[in-house]
Amino acid sequence: MPAPAGPPDGARLAERLREGDLTAAPAVLNLVENRAPVAREAIADLLRGVSPGRLGGEARGHVVGITGPPGAGKSTLLSQLVREWRARGRSVAVLAVDPSSRRSGGSLLGDRARIAFDPHDHATFIRSTAAGERLGGLAPATRAAAHALAAAFDVVVIETVGVGQSETEIAEVADTVAVIVQPGSGDALQFLKSGIMEIPDVLVVTKADLGDIAIRARRDVNAALRSAGSRDTKVVAVSAVASPPIGMGDLVGALDAHRETLDLPGRRLASRRASALAEFTAEHGERGIRALGGRRAARRFLDAMAPGDDIPSIVHALEHRAADAGAGPPDSTS
Repeated sequence: MPAPAGPPDGARLAERLREGDLTAAPAVLNLVENRAPVAREAIADLLRGVSPGRLGGEARGHVVGITGPPGAGKSTLLSQLVREWRARGRSVAVLAVDPSSRRSGGSLLGDRARIAFDPHDHATFIRSTAAGERLGGLAPATRAAAHALAAAFDVVVIETVGVGQSETEIAEVADTVAVIVQPGSGDALQFLKSGIMEIPDVLVVTKADLGDIAIRARRDVNAALRSAGSRDTKVVAVSAVASPPIGMGDLVGALDAHRETLDLPGRRLASRRASALAEFTAEHGERGIRALGGRRAARRFLDAMAPGDDIPSIVHALEHRAADAGAGPPDSTS
């Protein structure tokens, strides 16, 4: 009986991504979602292979986070956005974060049938990923996939369920964050109360074809932004269900305009450090965080590191830091 196949070669997958081979995407997702110990080094090889040092700079893909409350129409909007990006000749990968199954740990909903796309279009890749243990959180696999796929795809989208930790965590990973608001839902007031207005780079008011109610929603979110002191957030009104759709070109333009204003190396460096800390926590639990002196101490340590490190190197530095603190090598228990 043949032995079971091991994880794919991470270095070879990274090479394929550097060469722009979009067909590597499924194997990349299969690898980063493999949490078995035997896959850890292969994942590290993958992430080292798509680091700025290997790419000669930051990955060219635009990492876009799309979040908002359940039922706001994110998937319908994303279907039209994917169509708009493809009409402009851009390749698109979508990582749709679903709640995790308590039994298997995997995504509950599977591949997103509700996001319309051409299954024969090899420049479009859509995959559901599990949220992880925290409601609305981003699992280390999703973070790793976004970093890796940005080396080959023009646009990498992370769509979250829009509850719990997702709003803050998606801001750690994405270059540009779009928050979806639907008219008549009271979302603007709830966002203001919860502080979420500090997160979006673009605020998207859906169902713009509803007339006065959509106009009021746009007025409300602008007022909420002013109250929160968010002067740079762009508000775009769209309708993904109108025929033809409304505002898709404006939304793509707003997302592009935000990226052009970014200190991309600085934002990506912060993203790699946040992802490394998430990976360290997933591997070593809260015991590992305590060995670092807590999350604030861990972030101070990361901020003091020399820039340009790949994610596996940052994780390794955190592990050494925890061991040097006298706690011994952290294990995978919390």
